[in-house]
Amino acid sequence: MDRIDLFRVFARVVECANFTRAADTLGMPRSSVSAAIQELESRVGTRLLNRTTRKVTTTQDGAAFYERCLRLIADVEETENLFRAADFASAGKLRVDMPGRIARLIVAPALPAFLDAYPQIDVEIGATDRAVDLVEERADCALRVGTLDESELIARPIGKLALINVASPAYLARHGIPRTPADLARHILVGYASPSSGRLAPWEWVDDDTTRTLAIKGRVTVNNAEAYIACCLAGLGLIQIPAYDVEAHIRAGELVEILPQYRAAPMPVTLLYPHRQHLSRRFQVFADWLEDIVRRRCCEPVVDH
Repeated sequence: MDRIDLFRVFARVVECANFTRAADTLGMPRSSVSAAIQELESRVGTRLLNRTTRKVTTTQDGAAFYERCLRLIADVEETENLFRAADFASAGKLRVDMPGRIARLIVAPALPAFLDAYPQIDVEIGATDRAVDLVEERADCALRVGTLDESELIARPIGKLALINVASPAYLARHGIPRTPADLARHILVGYASPSSGRLAPWEWVDDDTTRTLAIKGRVTVNNAEAYIACCLAGLGLIQIPAYDVEAHIRAGELVEILPQYRAAPMPVTLLYPHRQHLSRRFQVFADWLEDIVRRRCCEPVVDH
């Protein structure tokens, strides 16, 4: 087995976290996969994997080596496909992580056109409100909403999501319509706790380029965007939400925007990926497509109401 094949076997074992699963996906005997890893570890002179009866994980050296392997494999694939048709040169699977609502409302409806245009590309979407570790989850890229923590990842700004304040007609009939932030003292909100940190998001608005915050009481707290919107629809309180998230509800009269002149600052949307160089063609075409559809939706105004 040549070196690049050893690298491919190693990468697959890391991604599957299991020798048997890796062997099945590669169409190889498990013994051949095990022998390939042993040969590779012998060549590089260090242990790359920690093996247990339940799971295979990378050592510290193995994690670093895995990242280098991905780049080398991508280089080889790009070189091999240099003179082939463009759609074939884009062949392969992409793993992308993104917030669940963006996946459902923006990406999934547009995805058939992308897959038709690039029939050799398969896309695996991880849809969650929790920020995941790209390396640990073996993702090629991740779409993030909000301020980013410092990291070594490459950040590609895509746009900003407008945030609006909304409530249900039933809630407003019961509690009245707030006209200024001072009126919020008589209202309740649906609390939103970060699924990663557990931190409760404050009520915010921008006043003369300054972000103001206010503590508002609430009886229900959630850590998921779907539940957040559902609680608002049920009349349990006010929420602050990206405009695209509730366009359909506003259009149907199920939610109403309030305090339009006291919105929170828009939230940045960023595409994160591990390396600036050695980007495969399939990643480049997908990233360009994703940026285009998300940017167009980010820039769309909320529907009239």
